[in-house]
Amino acid sequence: MFGYVVAQKSELKMREYYKYKAYYCGLCKILREKYGLAGQITLTYDMTFLVILLTSLYESACVREEFRCVAHPLKKQKMLHNEITEYAADMNIILIYYKLLDDWKDEQSKASLVALRAMHKPFLELKEKYPKKCEVIRKCLGLLEQCEKRKEENIDLVARYFGKLMGELFVYKYDMWEKTLRRMGFYLGKFIYILDAYDDIEKDLERGNYNALIAHYTDEDFDAKCEEMLTYVLAECTNQFEKLPCVEDVEILRNILYAGVWDKFDKKRKEQDGE
Repeated sequence: MFGYVVAQKSELKMREYYKYKAYYCGLCKILREKYGLAGQITLTYDMTFLVILLTSLYESACVREEFRCVAHPLKKQKMLHNEITEYAADMNIILIYYKLLDDWKDEQSKASLVALRAMHKPFLELKEKYPKKCEVIRKCLGLLEQCEKRKEENIDLVARYFGKLMGELFVYKYDMWEKTLRRMGFYLGKFIYILDAYDDIEKDLERGNYNALIAHYTDEDFDAKCEEMLTYVLAECTNQFEKLPCVEDVEILRNILYAGVWDKFDKKRKEQDGE
């Protein structure tokens, strides 16, 4: 369900692109250092966005480094990371652990079981460090599972549970910005859930998988309704974002929120229109 909160790279200035990439590489480095290869493969641009957002809001100083890595063995890569990068890495591991647990329960996947065992010890440490966040994430995923079992057709209701999960991730500190960050994450989470359902609907129909949008797929104005829902929840998200006093990297953040998150939707519409 992740992979939607990305930059529209063609619209970034070169210095913005390289800084965006440096945050991404910094998160990759921290995941590898803290959680090994198993943690590194959970790397996403979605969490990179969270790092940039919270770093800008809290004006957290970054460590600047250059390293070679497996993906780039010949040329050193610029990396930016700080304590917020570590927080995002921790959240990544919590999310992937619960996803693996769900996969194991549903499919009895041996690969999921192996990965669960590898991540069990770090997860227990994170659960002790972030008890409230783990409980909120667990409850939200449980509610999403219940919706899937009863084949809930109200996409707004289902998306709310993922929104609440994302809202919890966005709250780095329980301070004056908590409410705004939580609401911003809530609406971005709803956007991601609806867009993911829209993006996967043909595949889910073919495979017989649950998708809250299937009941409305044959509606004449299905695509327009989905676009309207997405536009509404993203407008609520960006409204909350603009309340935050972000200055550093604000153009990267606006690129992601106003353009990049629409990338997969726009590509799918072009494919449908035969462009």
